Amino acid sequence: MLVTAVVLAVDLAGGAGVIWLPLLAVGPALAATTNGPRGVLCVGLLAAAFGVVHGTRHGVAGRDLTAVLVVLAAVTLASGLAGVLRGRRERVLAAVRSVAETAQHALLVPVPPTVGPFQVAVRYSAAAAEARIGGDLYALVSTPYGVRLIVGDVRGKGLPAVGTAALVVGVFREAAHDEPDLLTVVDRIERSLARNLGPDDFVTAVVAGHPRPGHLEVVNCGHAPPLLVRPSGDVVPVDPPHPAPPLGLRALTDQTPGLHVLPFADGDQLLLYTDGVTEARDRHREFYPLHDGLARTLTDEPARTLTALHDDLLHHVGGRLHDDAALILIRKPFLPRRPAAPSAQGGETPVARVAD
Repeated sequence: MLVTAVVLAVDLAGGAGVIWLPLLAVGPALAATTNGPRGVLCVGLLAAAFGVVHGTRHGVAGRDLTAVLVVLAAVTLASGLAGVLRGRRERVLAAVRSVAETAQHALLVPVPPTVGPFQVAVRYSAAAAEARIGGDLYALVSTPYGVRLIVGDVRGKGLPAVGTAALVVGVFREAAHDEPDLLTVVDRIERSLARNLGPDDFVTAVVAGHPRPGHLEVVNCGHAPPLLVRPSGDVVPVDPPHPAPPLGLRALTDQTPGLHVLPFADGDQLLLYTDGVTEARDRHREFYPLHDGLARTLTDEPARTLTALHDDLLHHVGGRLHDDAALILIRKPFLPRRPAAPSAQGGETPVARVAD
């Protein structure tokens, strides 16, 4: 429509002859990018009608006018066919995205805001925006042995990485409910990956558990260290006491993961993440400073903290991540105080806050 209007404006301004008529074929071609066959046909018919009026007005030779109309008809038909194919591709893409979203919900089950004694928040961003899922993984489950969670990153991209992530999450969910020892949970994941992964494939991961009040167990398998946040606002990396290889590579080394037990009291928070966060770069090729970013955005509400942290991350990279990124934050809220109990003399006997 715009092209036809431009040619009409040139005609009214005094343009002459057949010079401008071939431009009419651009209209149907452009219409195919946003319209279906019916819209393309309407634009083609409008352009043809204007071409006839324009040619008649300026006395364009019949042979030249016929050639222009034939070209216009051919472009309109080709553009209409392109519109049909584009519509089919869009429907296929919509179906693929629907399947991807279903796979994401099956693989990365949404985490409720409260799990056991913890407040929880999760943010996940796949670099492949149309796929919605990638090679990063997380899971958090409440088990007979306390709340357990995993955050990991599969080497590689695409469907193979998604398949490996699904394998890790599936084994973790089963083992977390069956095994009382967190290291045994990690061993089961390791054995499963050793049977199913190629020689160059591996998964970095952090597995954590809350077996009893006031304590948190962490097993780090070649992953970035979680960040422990104290109620004072201090942010401390939880470095593993001994380095351990990623999952799937234990057979190549004599190192085995160790169990790191740390105090985790009321008001403490733990942030687990993947390298898509820490390796995100700005236009100056500077990495995202997660430690400082978390300190800036920290609140007592994990969901609000992760929303602000994710926005800060996107601002750092200029609006779009180029790698999958997962963030999971857990917080042990302060327990409410019990009301004071009346004493035998009619007064009140203070009751201390119940320890978790």
